[in-house]
Formats: sequence, C-alpha cells, structure tokens
Amino acid sequence: MYKVVITFSDGTSHELEELCESESEANDYGMYMASCYSQGQEILHMSNPGDYPLTDDEADFEVIEI
Repeated sequence: MYKVVITFSDGTSHELEELCESESEANDYGMYMASCYSQGQEILHMSNPGDYPLTDDEADFEVIEI
C-alpha cells in the first residue's frame, strides 16, 4: 500500500489519508492533488484578487510505501 505526502512551498507537509494499491496509482493521485492546489489558488484569485494575489506557489508530493 502507498500514501501521498503533499509538501507546500512554505515547508509544511500533509499526509493524505487515501491509500493506493500501487505506486503508479499513488503517483497519479499525487499529481491530481497538486493540480487541485494550483487550480484552487487560481479560483480564489479570480473571486477576490485583492485578498488572494496570484502566486507561483506550487505543491510537491512524495509517494511513500506503508
């Protein structure tokens, strides 16, 4: 079984609860969650650019075996 750990640009990390059966499935899940993070930033910026400036912050991920 595999898990994904997301690391944000400020150095914080979060271990996702979803369990994956294969490393490739976990890798795909990690890429999906990283893209959701980027898309969420964009949506917040479009809704209120004054409070949510558009940044180049990205989330990185690591697949770990458990």
